[in-house]
Amino acid sequence: MTDPLLSELLDLALAAARRAGELLRDGRPADLGVAATKSSPIDVVTEMDIAAEKLITGFLSERRPEDGFLGEEGASTAGTSGVRWVIDPLDGTVNYLYGLPTWAVSIAAERDGEAVVGVVEAPMRGETYRAVLGGGAFANDKPVRCRPAPPLEQSLVSTGFNYVATVRSHQADVAQRLIPRLRDIRRSGSAAVDLCDVAAGRLDGYYERGLHPWDLAAGDLIAREAGALTGGRPGQRPSYDLTVAASPGVFEPLQSLLDEFGAWHD
Repeated sequence: MTDPLLSELLDLALAAARRAGELLRDGRPADLGVAATKSSPIDVVTEMDIAAEKLITGFLSERRPEDGFLGEEGASTAGTSGVRWVIDPLDGTVNYLYGLPTWAVSIAAERDGEAVVGVVEAPMRGETYRAVLGGGAFANDKPVRCRPAPPLEQSLVSTGFNYVATVRSHQADVAQRLIPRLRDIRRSGSAAVDLCDVAAGRLDGYYERGLHPWDLAAGDLIAREAGALTGGRPGQRPSYDLTVAASPGVFEPLQSLLDEFGAWHD
């Protein structure tokens, strides 16, 4: 890597994600409860989400005070440096609440609006995923690549569901129509982990409606740097309406079916 700024941002993202991951893994209270709800009574925030975001933003702002922030739990400052940190301190909160292992810390750095660094720390897996724009994707310092594309009917695809019941019902209808066209569907509960699993060749594809920038910024970059294609509706970037990531050869037919089945609306 020849750009000193990107080297600095990567090192900081790795350090912040590691510290937050350790806090979440080692500091989880035995009686962990819900601190707040968001879109619905089952879309929860725990005290640990809030503590992890404070740790990350504090760590980064001490070292780069002119940077901006966008965080799931409320961190939002414009900054003056042209760099913005996009943070999901705990992606997979419900998994974490229940003691399930599929959760992660997701940190991306944007420069002038483009994601240039992405780190996803998955402590219960013992895995750290990272990518720098143009530099490839890595898991625990080993390069990763997406899987060679099988026919769509032999593809393993993951998805996620919204916490609002009416939205989730439509998403279930889409999945019902899609599953006969695939090998199978998985549902991990963490968008960041799913995107990294596409990058690492553990999934052929992933799609979801309702993702926010902090859900996908780091994982999207990691997947693309691993050779996957990402997008939304045909011709569009990943967005709240629809995010699709898959190996080339799986991406196009999967995206087409999702568009046909109306996966991009409620």
